[in-house]
Amino acid sequence: MQSNLTRNEALALLQKYNKEPFHLFHALTVEGVMRWFATDLGFGDDADYWATVGLLHDIDFELYPDAHCQKAPELLRAAGVGDDMIKSICSHGYGICADIPPEHLMDKVLFATDELTGLIGAAARMRPSKSVSDMEVASVRKKFKDLRFAAGCSREIISRGAEMLGWDMDTLFEKTILAMRACEQSVADGMKALEG
Repeated sequence: MQSNLTRNEALALLQKYNKEPFHLFHALTVEGVMRWFATDLGFGDDADYWATVGLLHDIDFELYPDAHCQKAPELLRAAGVGDDMIKSICSHGYGICADIPPEHLMDKVLFATDELTGLIGAAARMRPSKSVSDMEVASVRKKFKDLRFAAGCSREIISRGAEMLGWDMDTLFEKTILAMRACEQSVADGMKALEG
């Protein structure tokens, strides 16, 4: 798997259409999570590609929320992004705002973890540490069951993602916590660099 963009080019493309710190933070988080999963699942040689898919997955959401995953191909194609990557990026909206099913393992990981990173991140911000460093699966399980907590994070999508991967919920929770823990500092550093 080969990306047509360097990491700096992908980041510049993200920033062209995204200014809100929340969206930038989410993009950097999903980038780091996808990089971790690539290595964990035996695709370390493709980690940069997986990470770029994560970084750009919501490229159209801030400016075109009502056309999410519909506008993305146009924006990505104009920047020279290949069709395979565009398909993977758009597949995370399957059944909600896109009709492209997640086919590859990478697509399924993105589908499963996109909403879950939001839920785990919200739970982490409520902890004294404000970090995922001391987060446990039981805490995520409890927050997942509380439908009022981080209500915008779709439990149905997270559950469907786990099912696509053939994992139980605790496995998905545990791996995503580990992935977020691994990239937490680089995401914080990346946000400082963007704000500076």
